[in-house]
Amino acid sequence: MPVRYSYYHIKKMTGGFKDKIGQGGYGSVYKAKLRSGSFAAVKLLDVNNKAPSTTRAGRKGQDFMNEVATIGRIHHANVAHLIGYCSEGSRQALVYEFMPNGSLDKHISHHEGGGDQCNTASSLSLEQLYRISLGVARGIEYLHSGCDMQILHFDIKPHNILLDENFTPKISDFGLARLNQAGRDNNIATLTAARGTIGYMAPELFYKNIGGVSYKADVYSFGVLLLEMTGKRGNLNAAETDQSTAYFPSWVHNEVSMPETPIAVGEVKEEEDNIAKKMVMVGLWCIQTKPDDRPPMNKVVEMLEGDLESLQLPPKPFMFAAEAIRENKEGSSSSFVLSSDYTQSVVISN
Repeated sequence: MPVRYSYYHIKKMTGGFKDKIGQGGYGSVYKAKLRSGSFAAVKLLDVNNKAPSTTRAGRKGQDFMNEVATIGRIHHANVAHLIGYCSEGSRQALVYEFMPNGSLDKHISHHEGGGDQCNTASSLSLEQLYRISLGVARGIEYLHSGCDMQILHFDIKPHNILLDENFTPKISDFGLARLNQAGRDNNIATLTAARGTIGYMAPELFYKNIGGVSYKADVYSFGVLLLEMTGKRGNLNAAETDQSTAYFPSWVHNEVSMPETPIAVGEVKEEEDNIAKKMVMVGLWCIQTKPDDRPPMNKVVEMLEGDLESLQLPPKPFMFAAEAIRENKEGSSSSFVLSSDYTQSVVISN
């Protein structure tokens, strides 16, 4: 179980919060040194943020307890290890193992290409990106089927993938995660608002007639992550982008459906391009609009580990997701949160 620290010890191990290494909607992250001499990362929550309760910032107290309860029961090579926490009134902090290579988003950057294309440049090789993607997939698979309770993360994105000294990926930030508290025999939980980051969120989080919200929402987010890692368009932002260019899977599908067309960005060897094609094809399977059409994470791992030749080209994802986000944005003052009088069921199914 995670160690409970006093605020005094949190302040001492961070040297008075002098070495800030990250910033997010939840607050700030500081580098710390434990008594053992090893380094740690302290996530200090900004509980004084006055954001509305419908936003993630306004749920910080709840998110904090979710994160402690959730990650405290997890033990996997591809999930960030929670060393301890602090909870003294309004002072809340989480102490994680230190990841010297930071988060994945620091290693991939976006630049606009021609036409509808927005590419992602990476400081990592395709082989490294492939190994990272496989590690993330294994971590999500563990959350879905390897714990005593199924855990839905709801916020898989580059910012929440940390990299250790060997670039081994660790899934982090469980503030939005949900547990099946009643156990695996009871497959229903509740979700009263859409959760996650725009661009990585599954369409069923906005439109209930697509299907129930389940672990397939994480599969969708992972698919977007795969496409981003392979040098394709960054995360969907229909709120700021013309609809014809916002929903990028159409042209990605067109590219991968032509065997002679290189997929990888830049000049690469055939072997590297095959890695990129495999990641893109798996990504396209993961972002199918209907949850039932997406593979479970154990199948995703199997597809990534297998040969490119064994993969079938998935159906072309249609544009409903972008339309759903646009209509939701235009029809509600709370653009990306379901109305308070609507409760969506979370189906926990394995």
